[in-house]
Parts: sequence; structure tokens; C-alpha cells
Amino acid sequence: MHNPHPGLPEIDYIKPATLEEASRFLASHAGEARPFMGGTDCIVRIRDGVWKTKYLVDVKGLDGTDGIRFEAGKGLTIGAAVPMNKVAAHPDVQKHYPVLVEACHWVASYQLRSRATIVGNICNASPAGDTIGACMLLGGVLRVFGPDGMRDEPLNGFFKGPGKTNLKPGDIATALFLPLPPAGSVGRYIKLGRNRLGDLAIVGVTALGYPDASAASGFRFGIALASVAPVPLRASKAEEILAGKAIDEGVIAEAAQAAMDACTPIDDTRGSARYRKLMVRNLTRSALVDIWTKIRK
Repeated sequence: MHNPHPGLPEIDYIKPATLEEASRFLASHAGEARPFMGGTDCIVRIRDGVWKTKYLVDVKGLDGTDGIRFEAGKGLTIGAAVPMNKVAAHPDVQKHYPVLVEACHWVASYQLRSRATIVGNICNASPAGDTIGACMLLGGVLRVFGPDGMRDEPLNGFFKGPGKTNLKPGDIATALFLPLPPAGSVGRYIKLGRNRLGDLAIVGVTALGYPDASAASGFRFGIALASVAPVPLRASKAEEILAGKAIDEGVIAEAAQAAMDACTPIDDTRGSARYRKLMVRNLTRSALVDIWTKIRK
């Protein structure tokens, strides 16, 4: 009888002392070694045979991976090894980045979030990643250490396909930086799954709105869509509509339609492409109405 969940194969556990040592090992064993933080994605993929990994390189505890630091007037730095529950409970995150807290609470279960990390969610590059949309709309930038030293990787443009990013062999994402959100900003994350908790998104919509006198409407919105394209998707046409016209119910409906038109979902066991597109429209409209009622006061 076929076992759909075989045990883990034999893996060598590597614990380097420095980022330089970790990067050299990963680069010299490209295709065989993977960096290890929370492990909630990589262990499952190795167990199920999706990844043929020989070495897990534990990069927890190396420079910049373990802390959360908020700097007034500048922004938030989240170490790559910090679990989601710790991020969501941090008072500065709750005060300044509530949409990220909301997105974290939708990831799987509380137990899993005690291990899962936001940076891992990003680097996994699943189109259904719950926290990715918030991090994109908040202007997130990954701090990456590689063979050529440290560099910044803005999230907009970082994703290349399911499981594919700008990361190269030897690269280690050490932290995520989020600049301070615009004054008066309000965000929402709405997720549709087959059940209330623990399921991958059939559709996920993240929206962020804030006053901006330079926009014709007096406001700007960001909209990010999950699970409806090969990569996490910005609905740029919908954003332009909301910035360019006086906002009312009709303009919100027009923007929601533009978000629906922007996505390219597939049929799978969790939902049809047509259903996903229609739900993008409905959930985008709901998120925008909720944000608009709060920021226009």
C-alpha cells in the first residue's frame, strides 16, 4: 500500500558559525543544501519527496536573524528566524503594522505559527502565502547575505514563479525591513479557505489605504492578491482607478472589477478559476469598503 507521507530521508544537519560559512556551504552544494529557519515548509517538502535535499543548513542565531527592532520615524526590522506568533504579539507591530498582524493570524494554526516565520513565508514564494501581500504593500525589503556580501531585495519584483525568487545559490535572507506606513493608513486582509483555520487560501486579498493629497481622489490604495496568479500579484490598474477618481461605491466596484480582471487563477481541487475570479471581485470590494469607511472620516 502506498504511503502518502513517507518518513524523512537521511539528511545531514549543518550548523555554521557565521553567515559567511553558511553562504559558502550553500553555494558549494547548490541543489543539495537548503537554509533552515522554522522548517514548516522545507521539512514537509523533503518528507514528501518534492525536494531532494541532502543538507539542512541551520542559520538561526546568525547575525541579524533573531530580533525584532522598531526605530521611530524609520521602520521595523524582523529577523528571519523570528516566529510569526512573536511578530504578531510585538507591541510596535500591533501599533504600526496591524494589517501584518491580521495576516499572521490567518496562517495555519497557532502551534505552527510558533515555528513558522514571515521571512520563510516570503522565501517559500507560494502564490497563496498569507503574509506576503501585507509585506509587499508595506514596502517590504529583504536583507540578503550572499557570496558577494549583503544586499537589499525589494519584494516588488522579487517573485518569479511558484517557489521561484531572485535568491541565488549561497543566498540567506537574514531579515525583512518594513518602512513606517503612511500616516492614517488602514489595512485589511481577507482570506477565503475551505475552512476557517489551517487551510491554504483559495483567494486572499490584502488592501491598504491612506490619505494622499497628491492623488486626484485624495487617497491612495494598494491591493495585493494571493492564490490567483503564478506569483503574489499587485492589482495596479485597480490602484490607479482609486487614486484617479473621486471615490464612491461605483468607483470601488470599478476597482474591484479591475482586480478581478488582473488575476489569472487556475482550476484545482480547492476551487475553479471562475470562482476564484468572482471572489477576488467580491473580497476586494469588501476590503475597500471597510477601509474607505475608516479613512474618509
